[in-house]
Amino acid sequence: MAEVKPEEIATHPPMDQLQGFEYCIDSNPSWGEAIALGFQHYILALGTAVMIPTLLVPLMGGNDDDKVRVVQTLLFITGINTLLQSLFGTRLPAVIGGSYAFVVPVISIIHDSSLTQVTDDHERFLQTMRAIQGALIVSSSIQIILGYSQLWGICSRFFSPLGMVPVVSLVGFGLFERGFPVVGRCVEIGIPMLILFVASSQYLKHIHVRGLPILERFSLLITITIIWIYAHLLTVGGAYKHRPERTQFNCRTDRANLISSAPWIKIPYPLQWGAPTFNASHSFGMMAAVFVSLIESTGGFKAAARLASATPPPAHVLSRGIGWQGIGILLAGLFGTSTGSTVSVENVGLLGSTRVGSRRVIQISAGFMIFFSVLGKFGALFASIPFSIFAAVYCVLFGIVAAVGLSLLQFTNMNSMRNLFIVGVSIFLGLSVPEYFFRYTEGAQHGPSHTRAAWFNDYINTIFSSPPTIALMVAVFLDNTLDFKDTGNDRGMLWWARFRTFNGDTRNEEFYNLPFNLNRFFPPS
Repeated sequence: MAEVKPEEIATHPPMDQLQGFEYCIDSNPSWGEAIALGFQHYILALGTAVMIPTLLVPLMGGNDDDKVRVVQTLLFITGINTLLQSLFGTRLPAVIGGSYAFVVPVISIIHDSSLTQVTDDHERFLQTMRAIQGALIVSSSIQIILGYSQLWGICSRFFSPLGMVPVVSLVGFGLFERGFPVVGRCVEIGIPMLILFVASSQYLKHIHVRGLPILERFSLLITITIIWIYAHLLTVGGAYKHRPERTQFNCRTDRANLISSAPWIKIPYPLQWGAPTFNASHSFGMMAAVFVSLIESTGGFKAAARLASATPPPAHVLSRGIGWQGIGILLAGLFGTSTGSTVSVENVGLLGSTRVGSRRVIQISAGFMIFFSVLGKFGALFASIPFSIFAAVYCVLFGIVAAVGLSLLQFTNMNSMRNLFIVGVSIFLGLSVPEYFFRYTEGAQHGPSHTRAAWFNDYINTIFSSPPTIALMVAVFLDNTLDFKDTGNDRGMLWWARFRTFNGDTRNEEFYNLPFNLNRFFPPS
């Protein structure tokens, strides 16, 4: 074999915009294709919109009717928040859906002694929902203040590409519990879904129909439809008739009881559960989840920008987006969704899988969310897709988002022992610390922090259960304190400098300007 000359070795220069996308943030596919892609994002968003209420509503004392109304409300607010974020927030193609970060403080509220002593289940559900609403309304002020005051934008200027690698990566990797462990609950539909989705979206992506890469664009819709029909045939064929209850719940297409319980038409409205109740302890505990949501969304926005082939969002734009997300949490509290809001990681991953980062597609998907949340029966039909099908898709999409985080390493010097130390330690601790909290809670039925101050317990248990939050605290601290002088180039700061201000790069105006010429009234800093 002939010796390869150094000049013949291909190099891959750093690129601030991800290449190879058919449509970037401000380019749009045809209306027909955009509508189909928007519907695909809507179907994907259903997973979280159903999973969170399915987990929380029974614990609150609610029945199937209550669960359906909460699912409808969460989906409705997801659509509203997504529209607001894509129009006036970061303007990135990011779905703003329900967040698992709020589960710990919500469960703490559910177990509050003043609520558990209510004997009537429905009354307990209503009182618990009102308490959650009050806590969300108060705690939303954290993101609203940090966002609109530009304080978060100021903080973000300490974030280098090196410091963001663990954060964005763990936005994806940190959700591994929602991937194959859920697939394993019903392997007969989960594994075929995983194999079929990978095969159609990657190996068969070059198949074109009338010039359109049909399998690459719509592999999620096509494969979910096929496996959903397959799962329904197993259900009606009696395959799960004598199986354990857990298996039936995860595999059958008729176990969610959503279709029978859903009304034909129901418009969610503010204070539909009654007037919120306010408790200082609940509110302080919920603030930890709002802080976690802020960090997870920061990583999500960074990933969405890259997968939309846009430049990294400047500090002003990022802060503006966090402010609007705070408004979203406020709306979640007013309407009663049982959880707060954050960037939907799976929908960010779908941008990469389809190679379509168009803002219009996400706005259309928001329209579908609002429409089907009002038409209850139709929305419930799609929401009856078994969770294992969604989990199989998550295995791919969460991985894509994690890889986007790792791609930021191209702007850093990874021949530096300092950088290797920071990235390695922050990623490891970001995975290891939350795993400890999870295992401890699973065994002891309470978190490692178990004092008489419930709000303090919620603070500690929520923050240290979030992989991106741990990663950010460790990575940013080390990056800004450990031999940080004269390492700006190694950290990627010289590359990132022009994206820290709105006017630092001419493309920022193209990607992030507000519509309707609103920049005249809200000039970027």
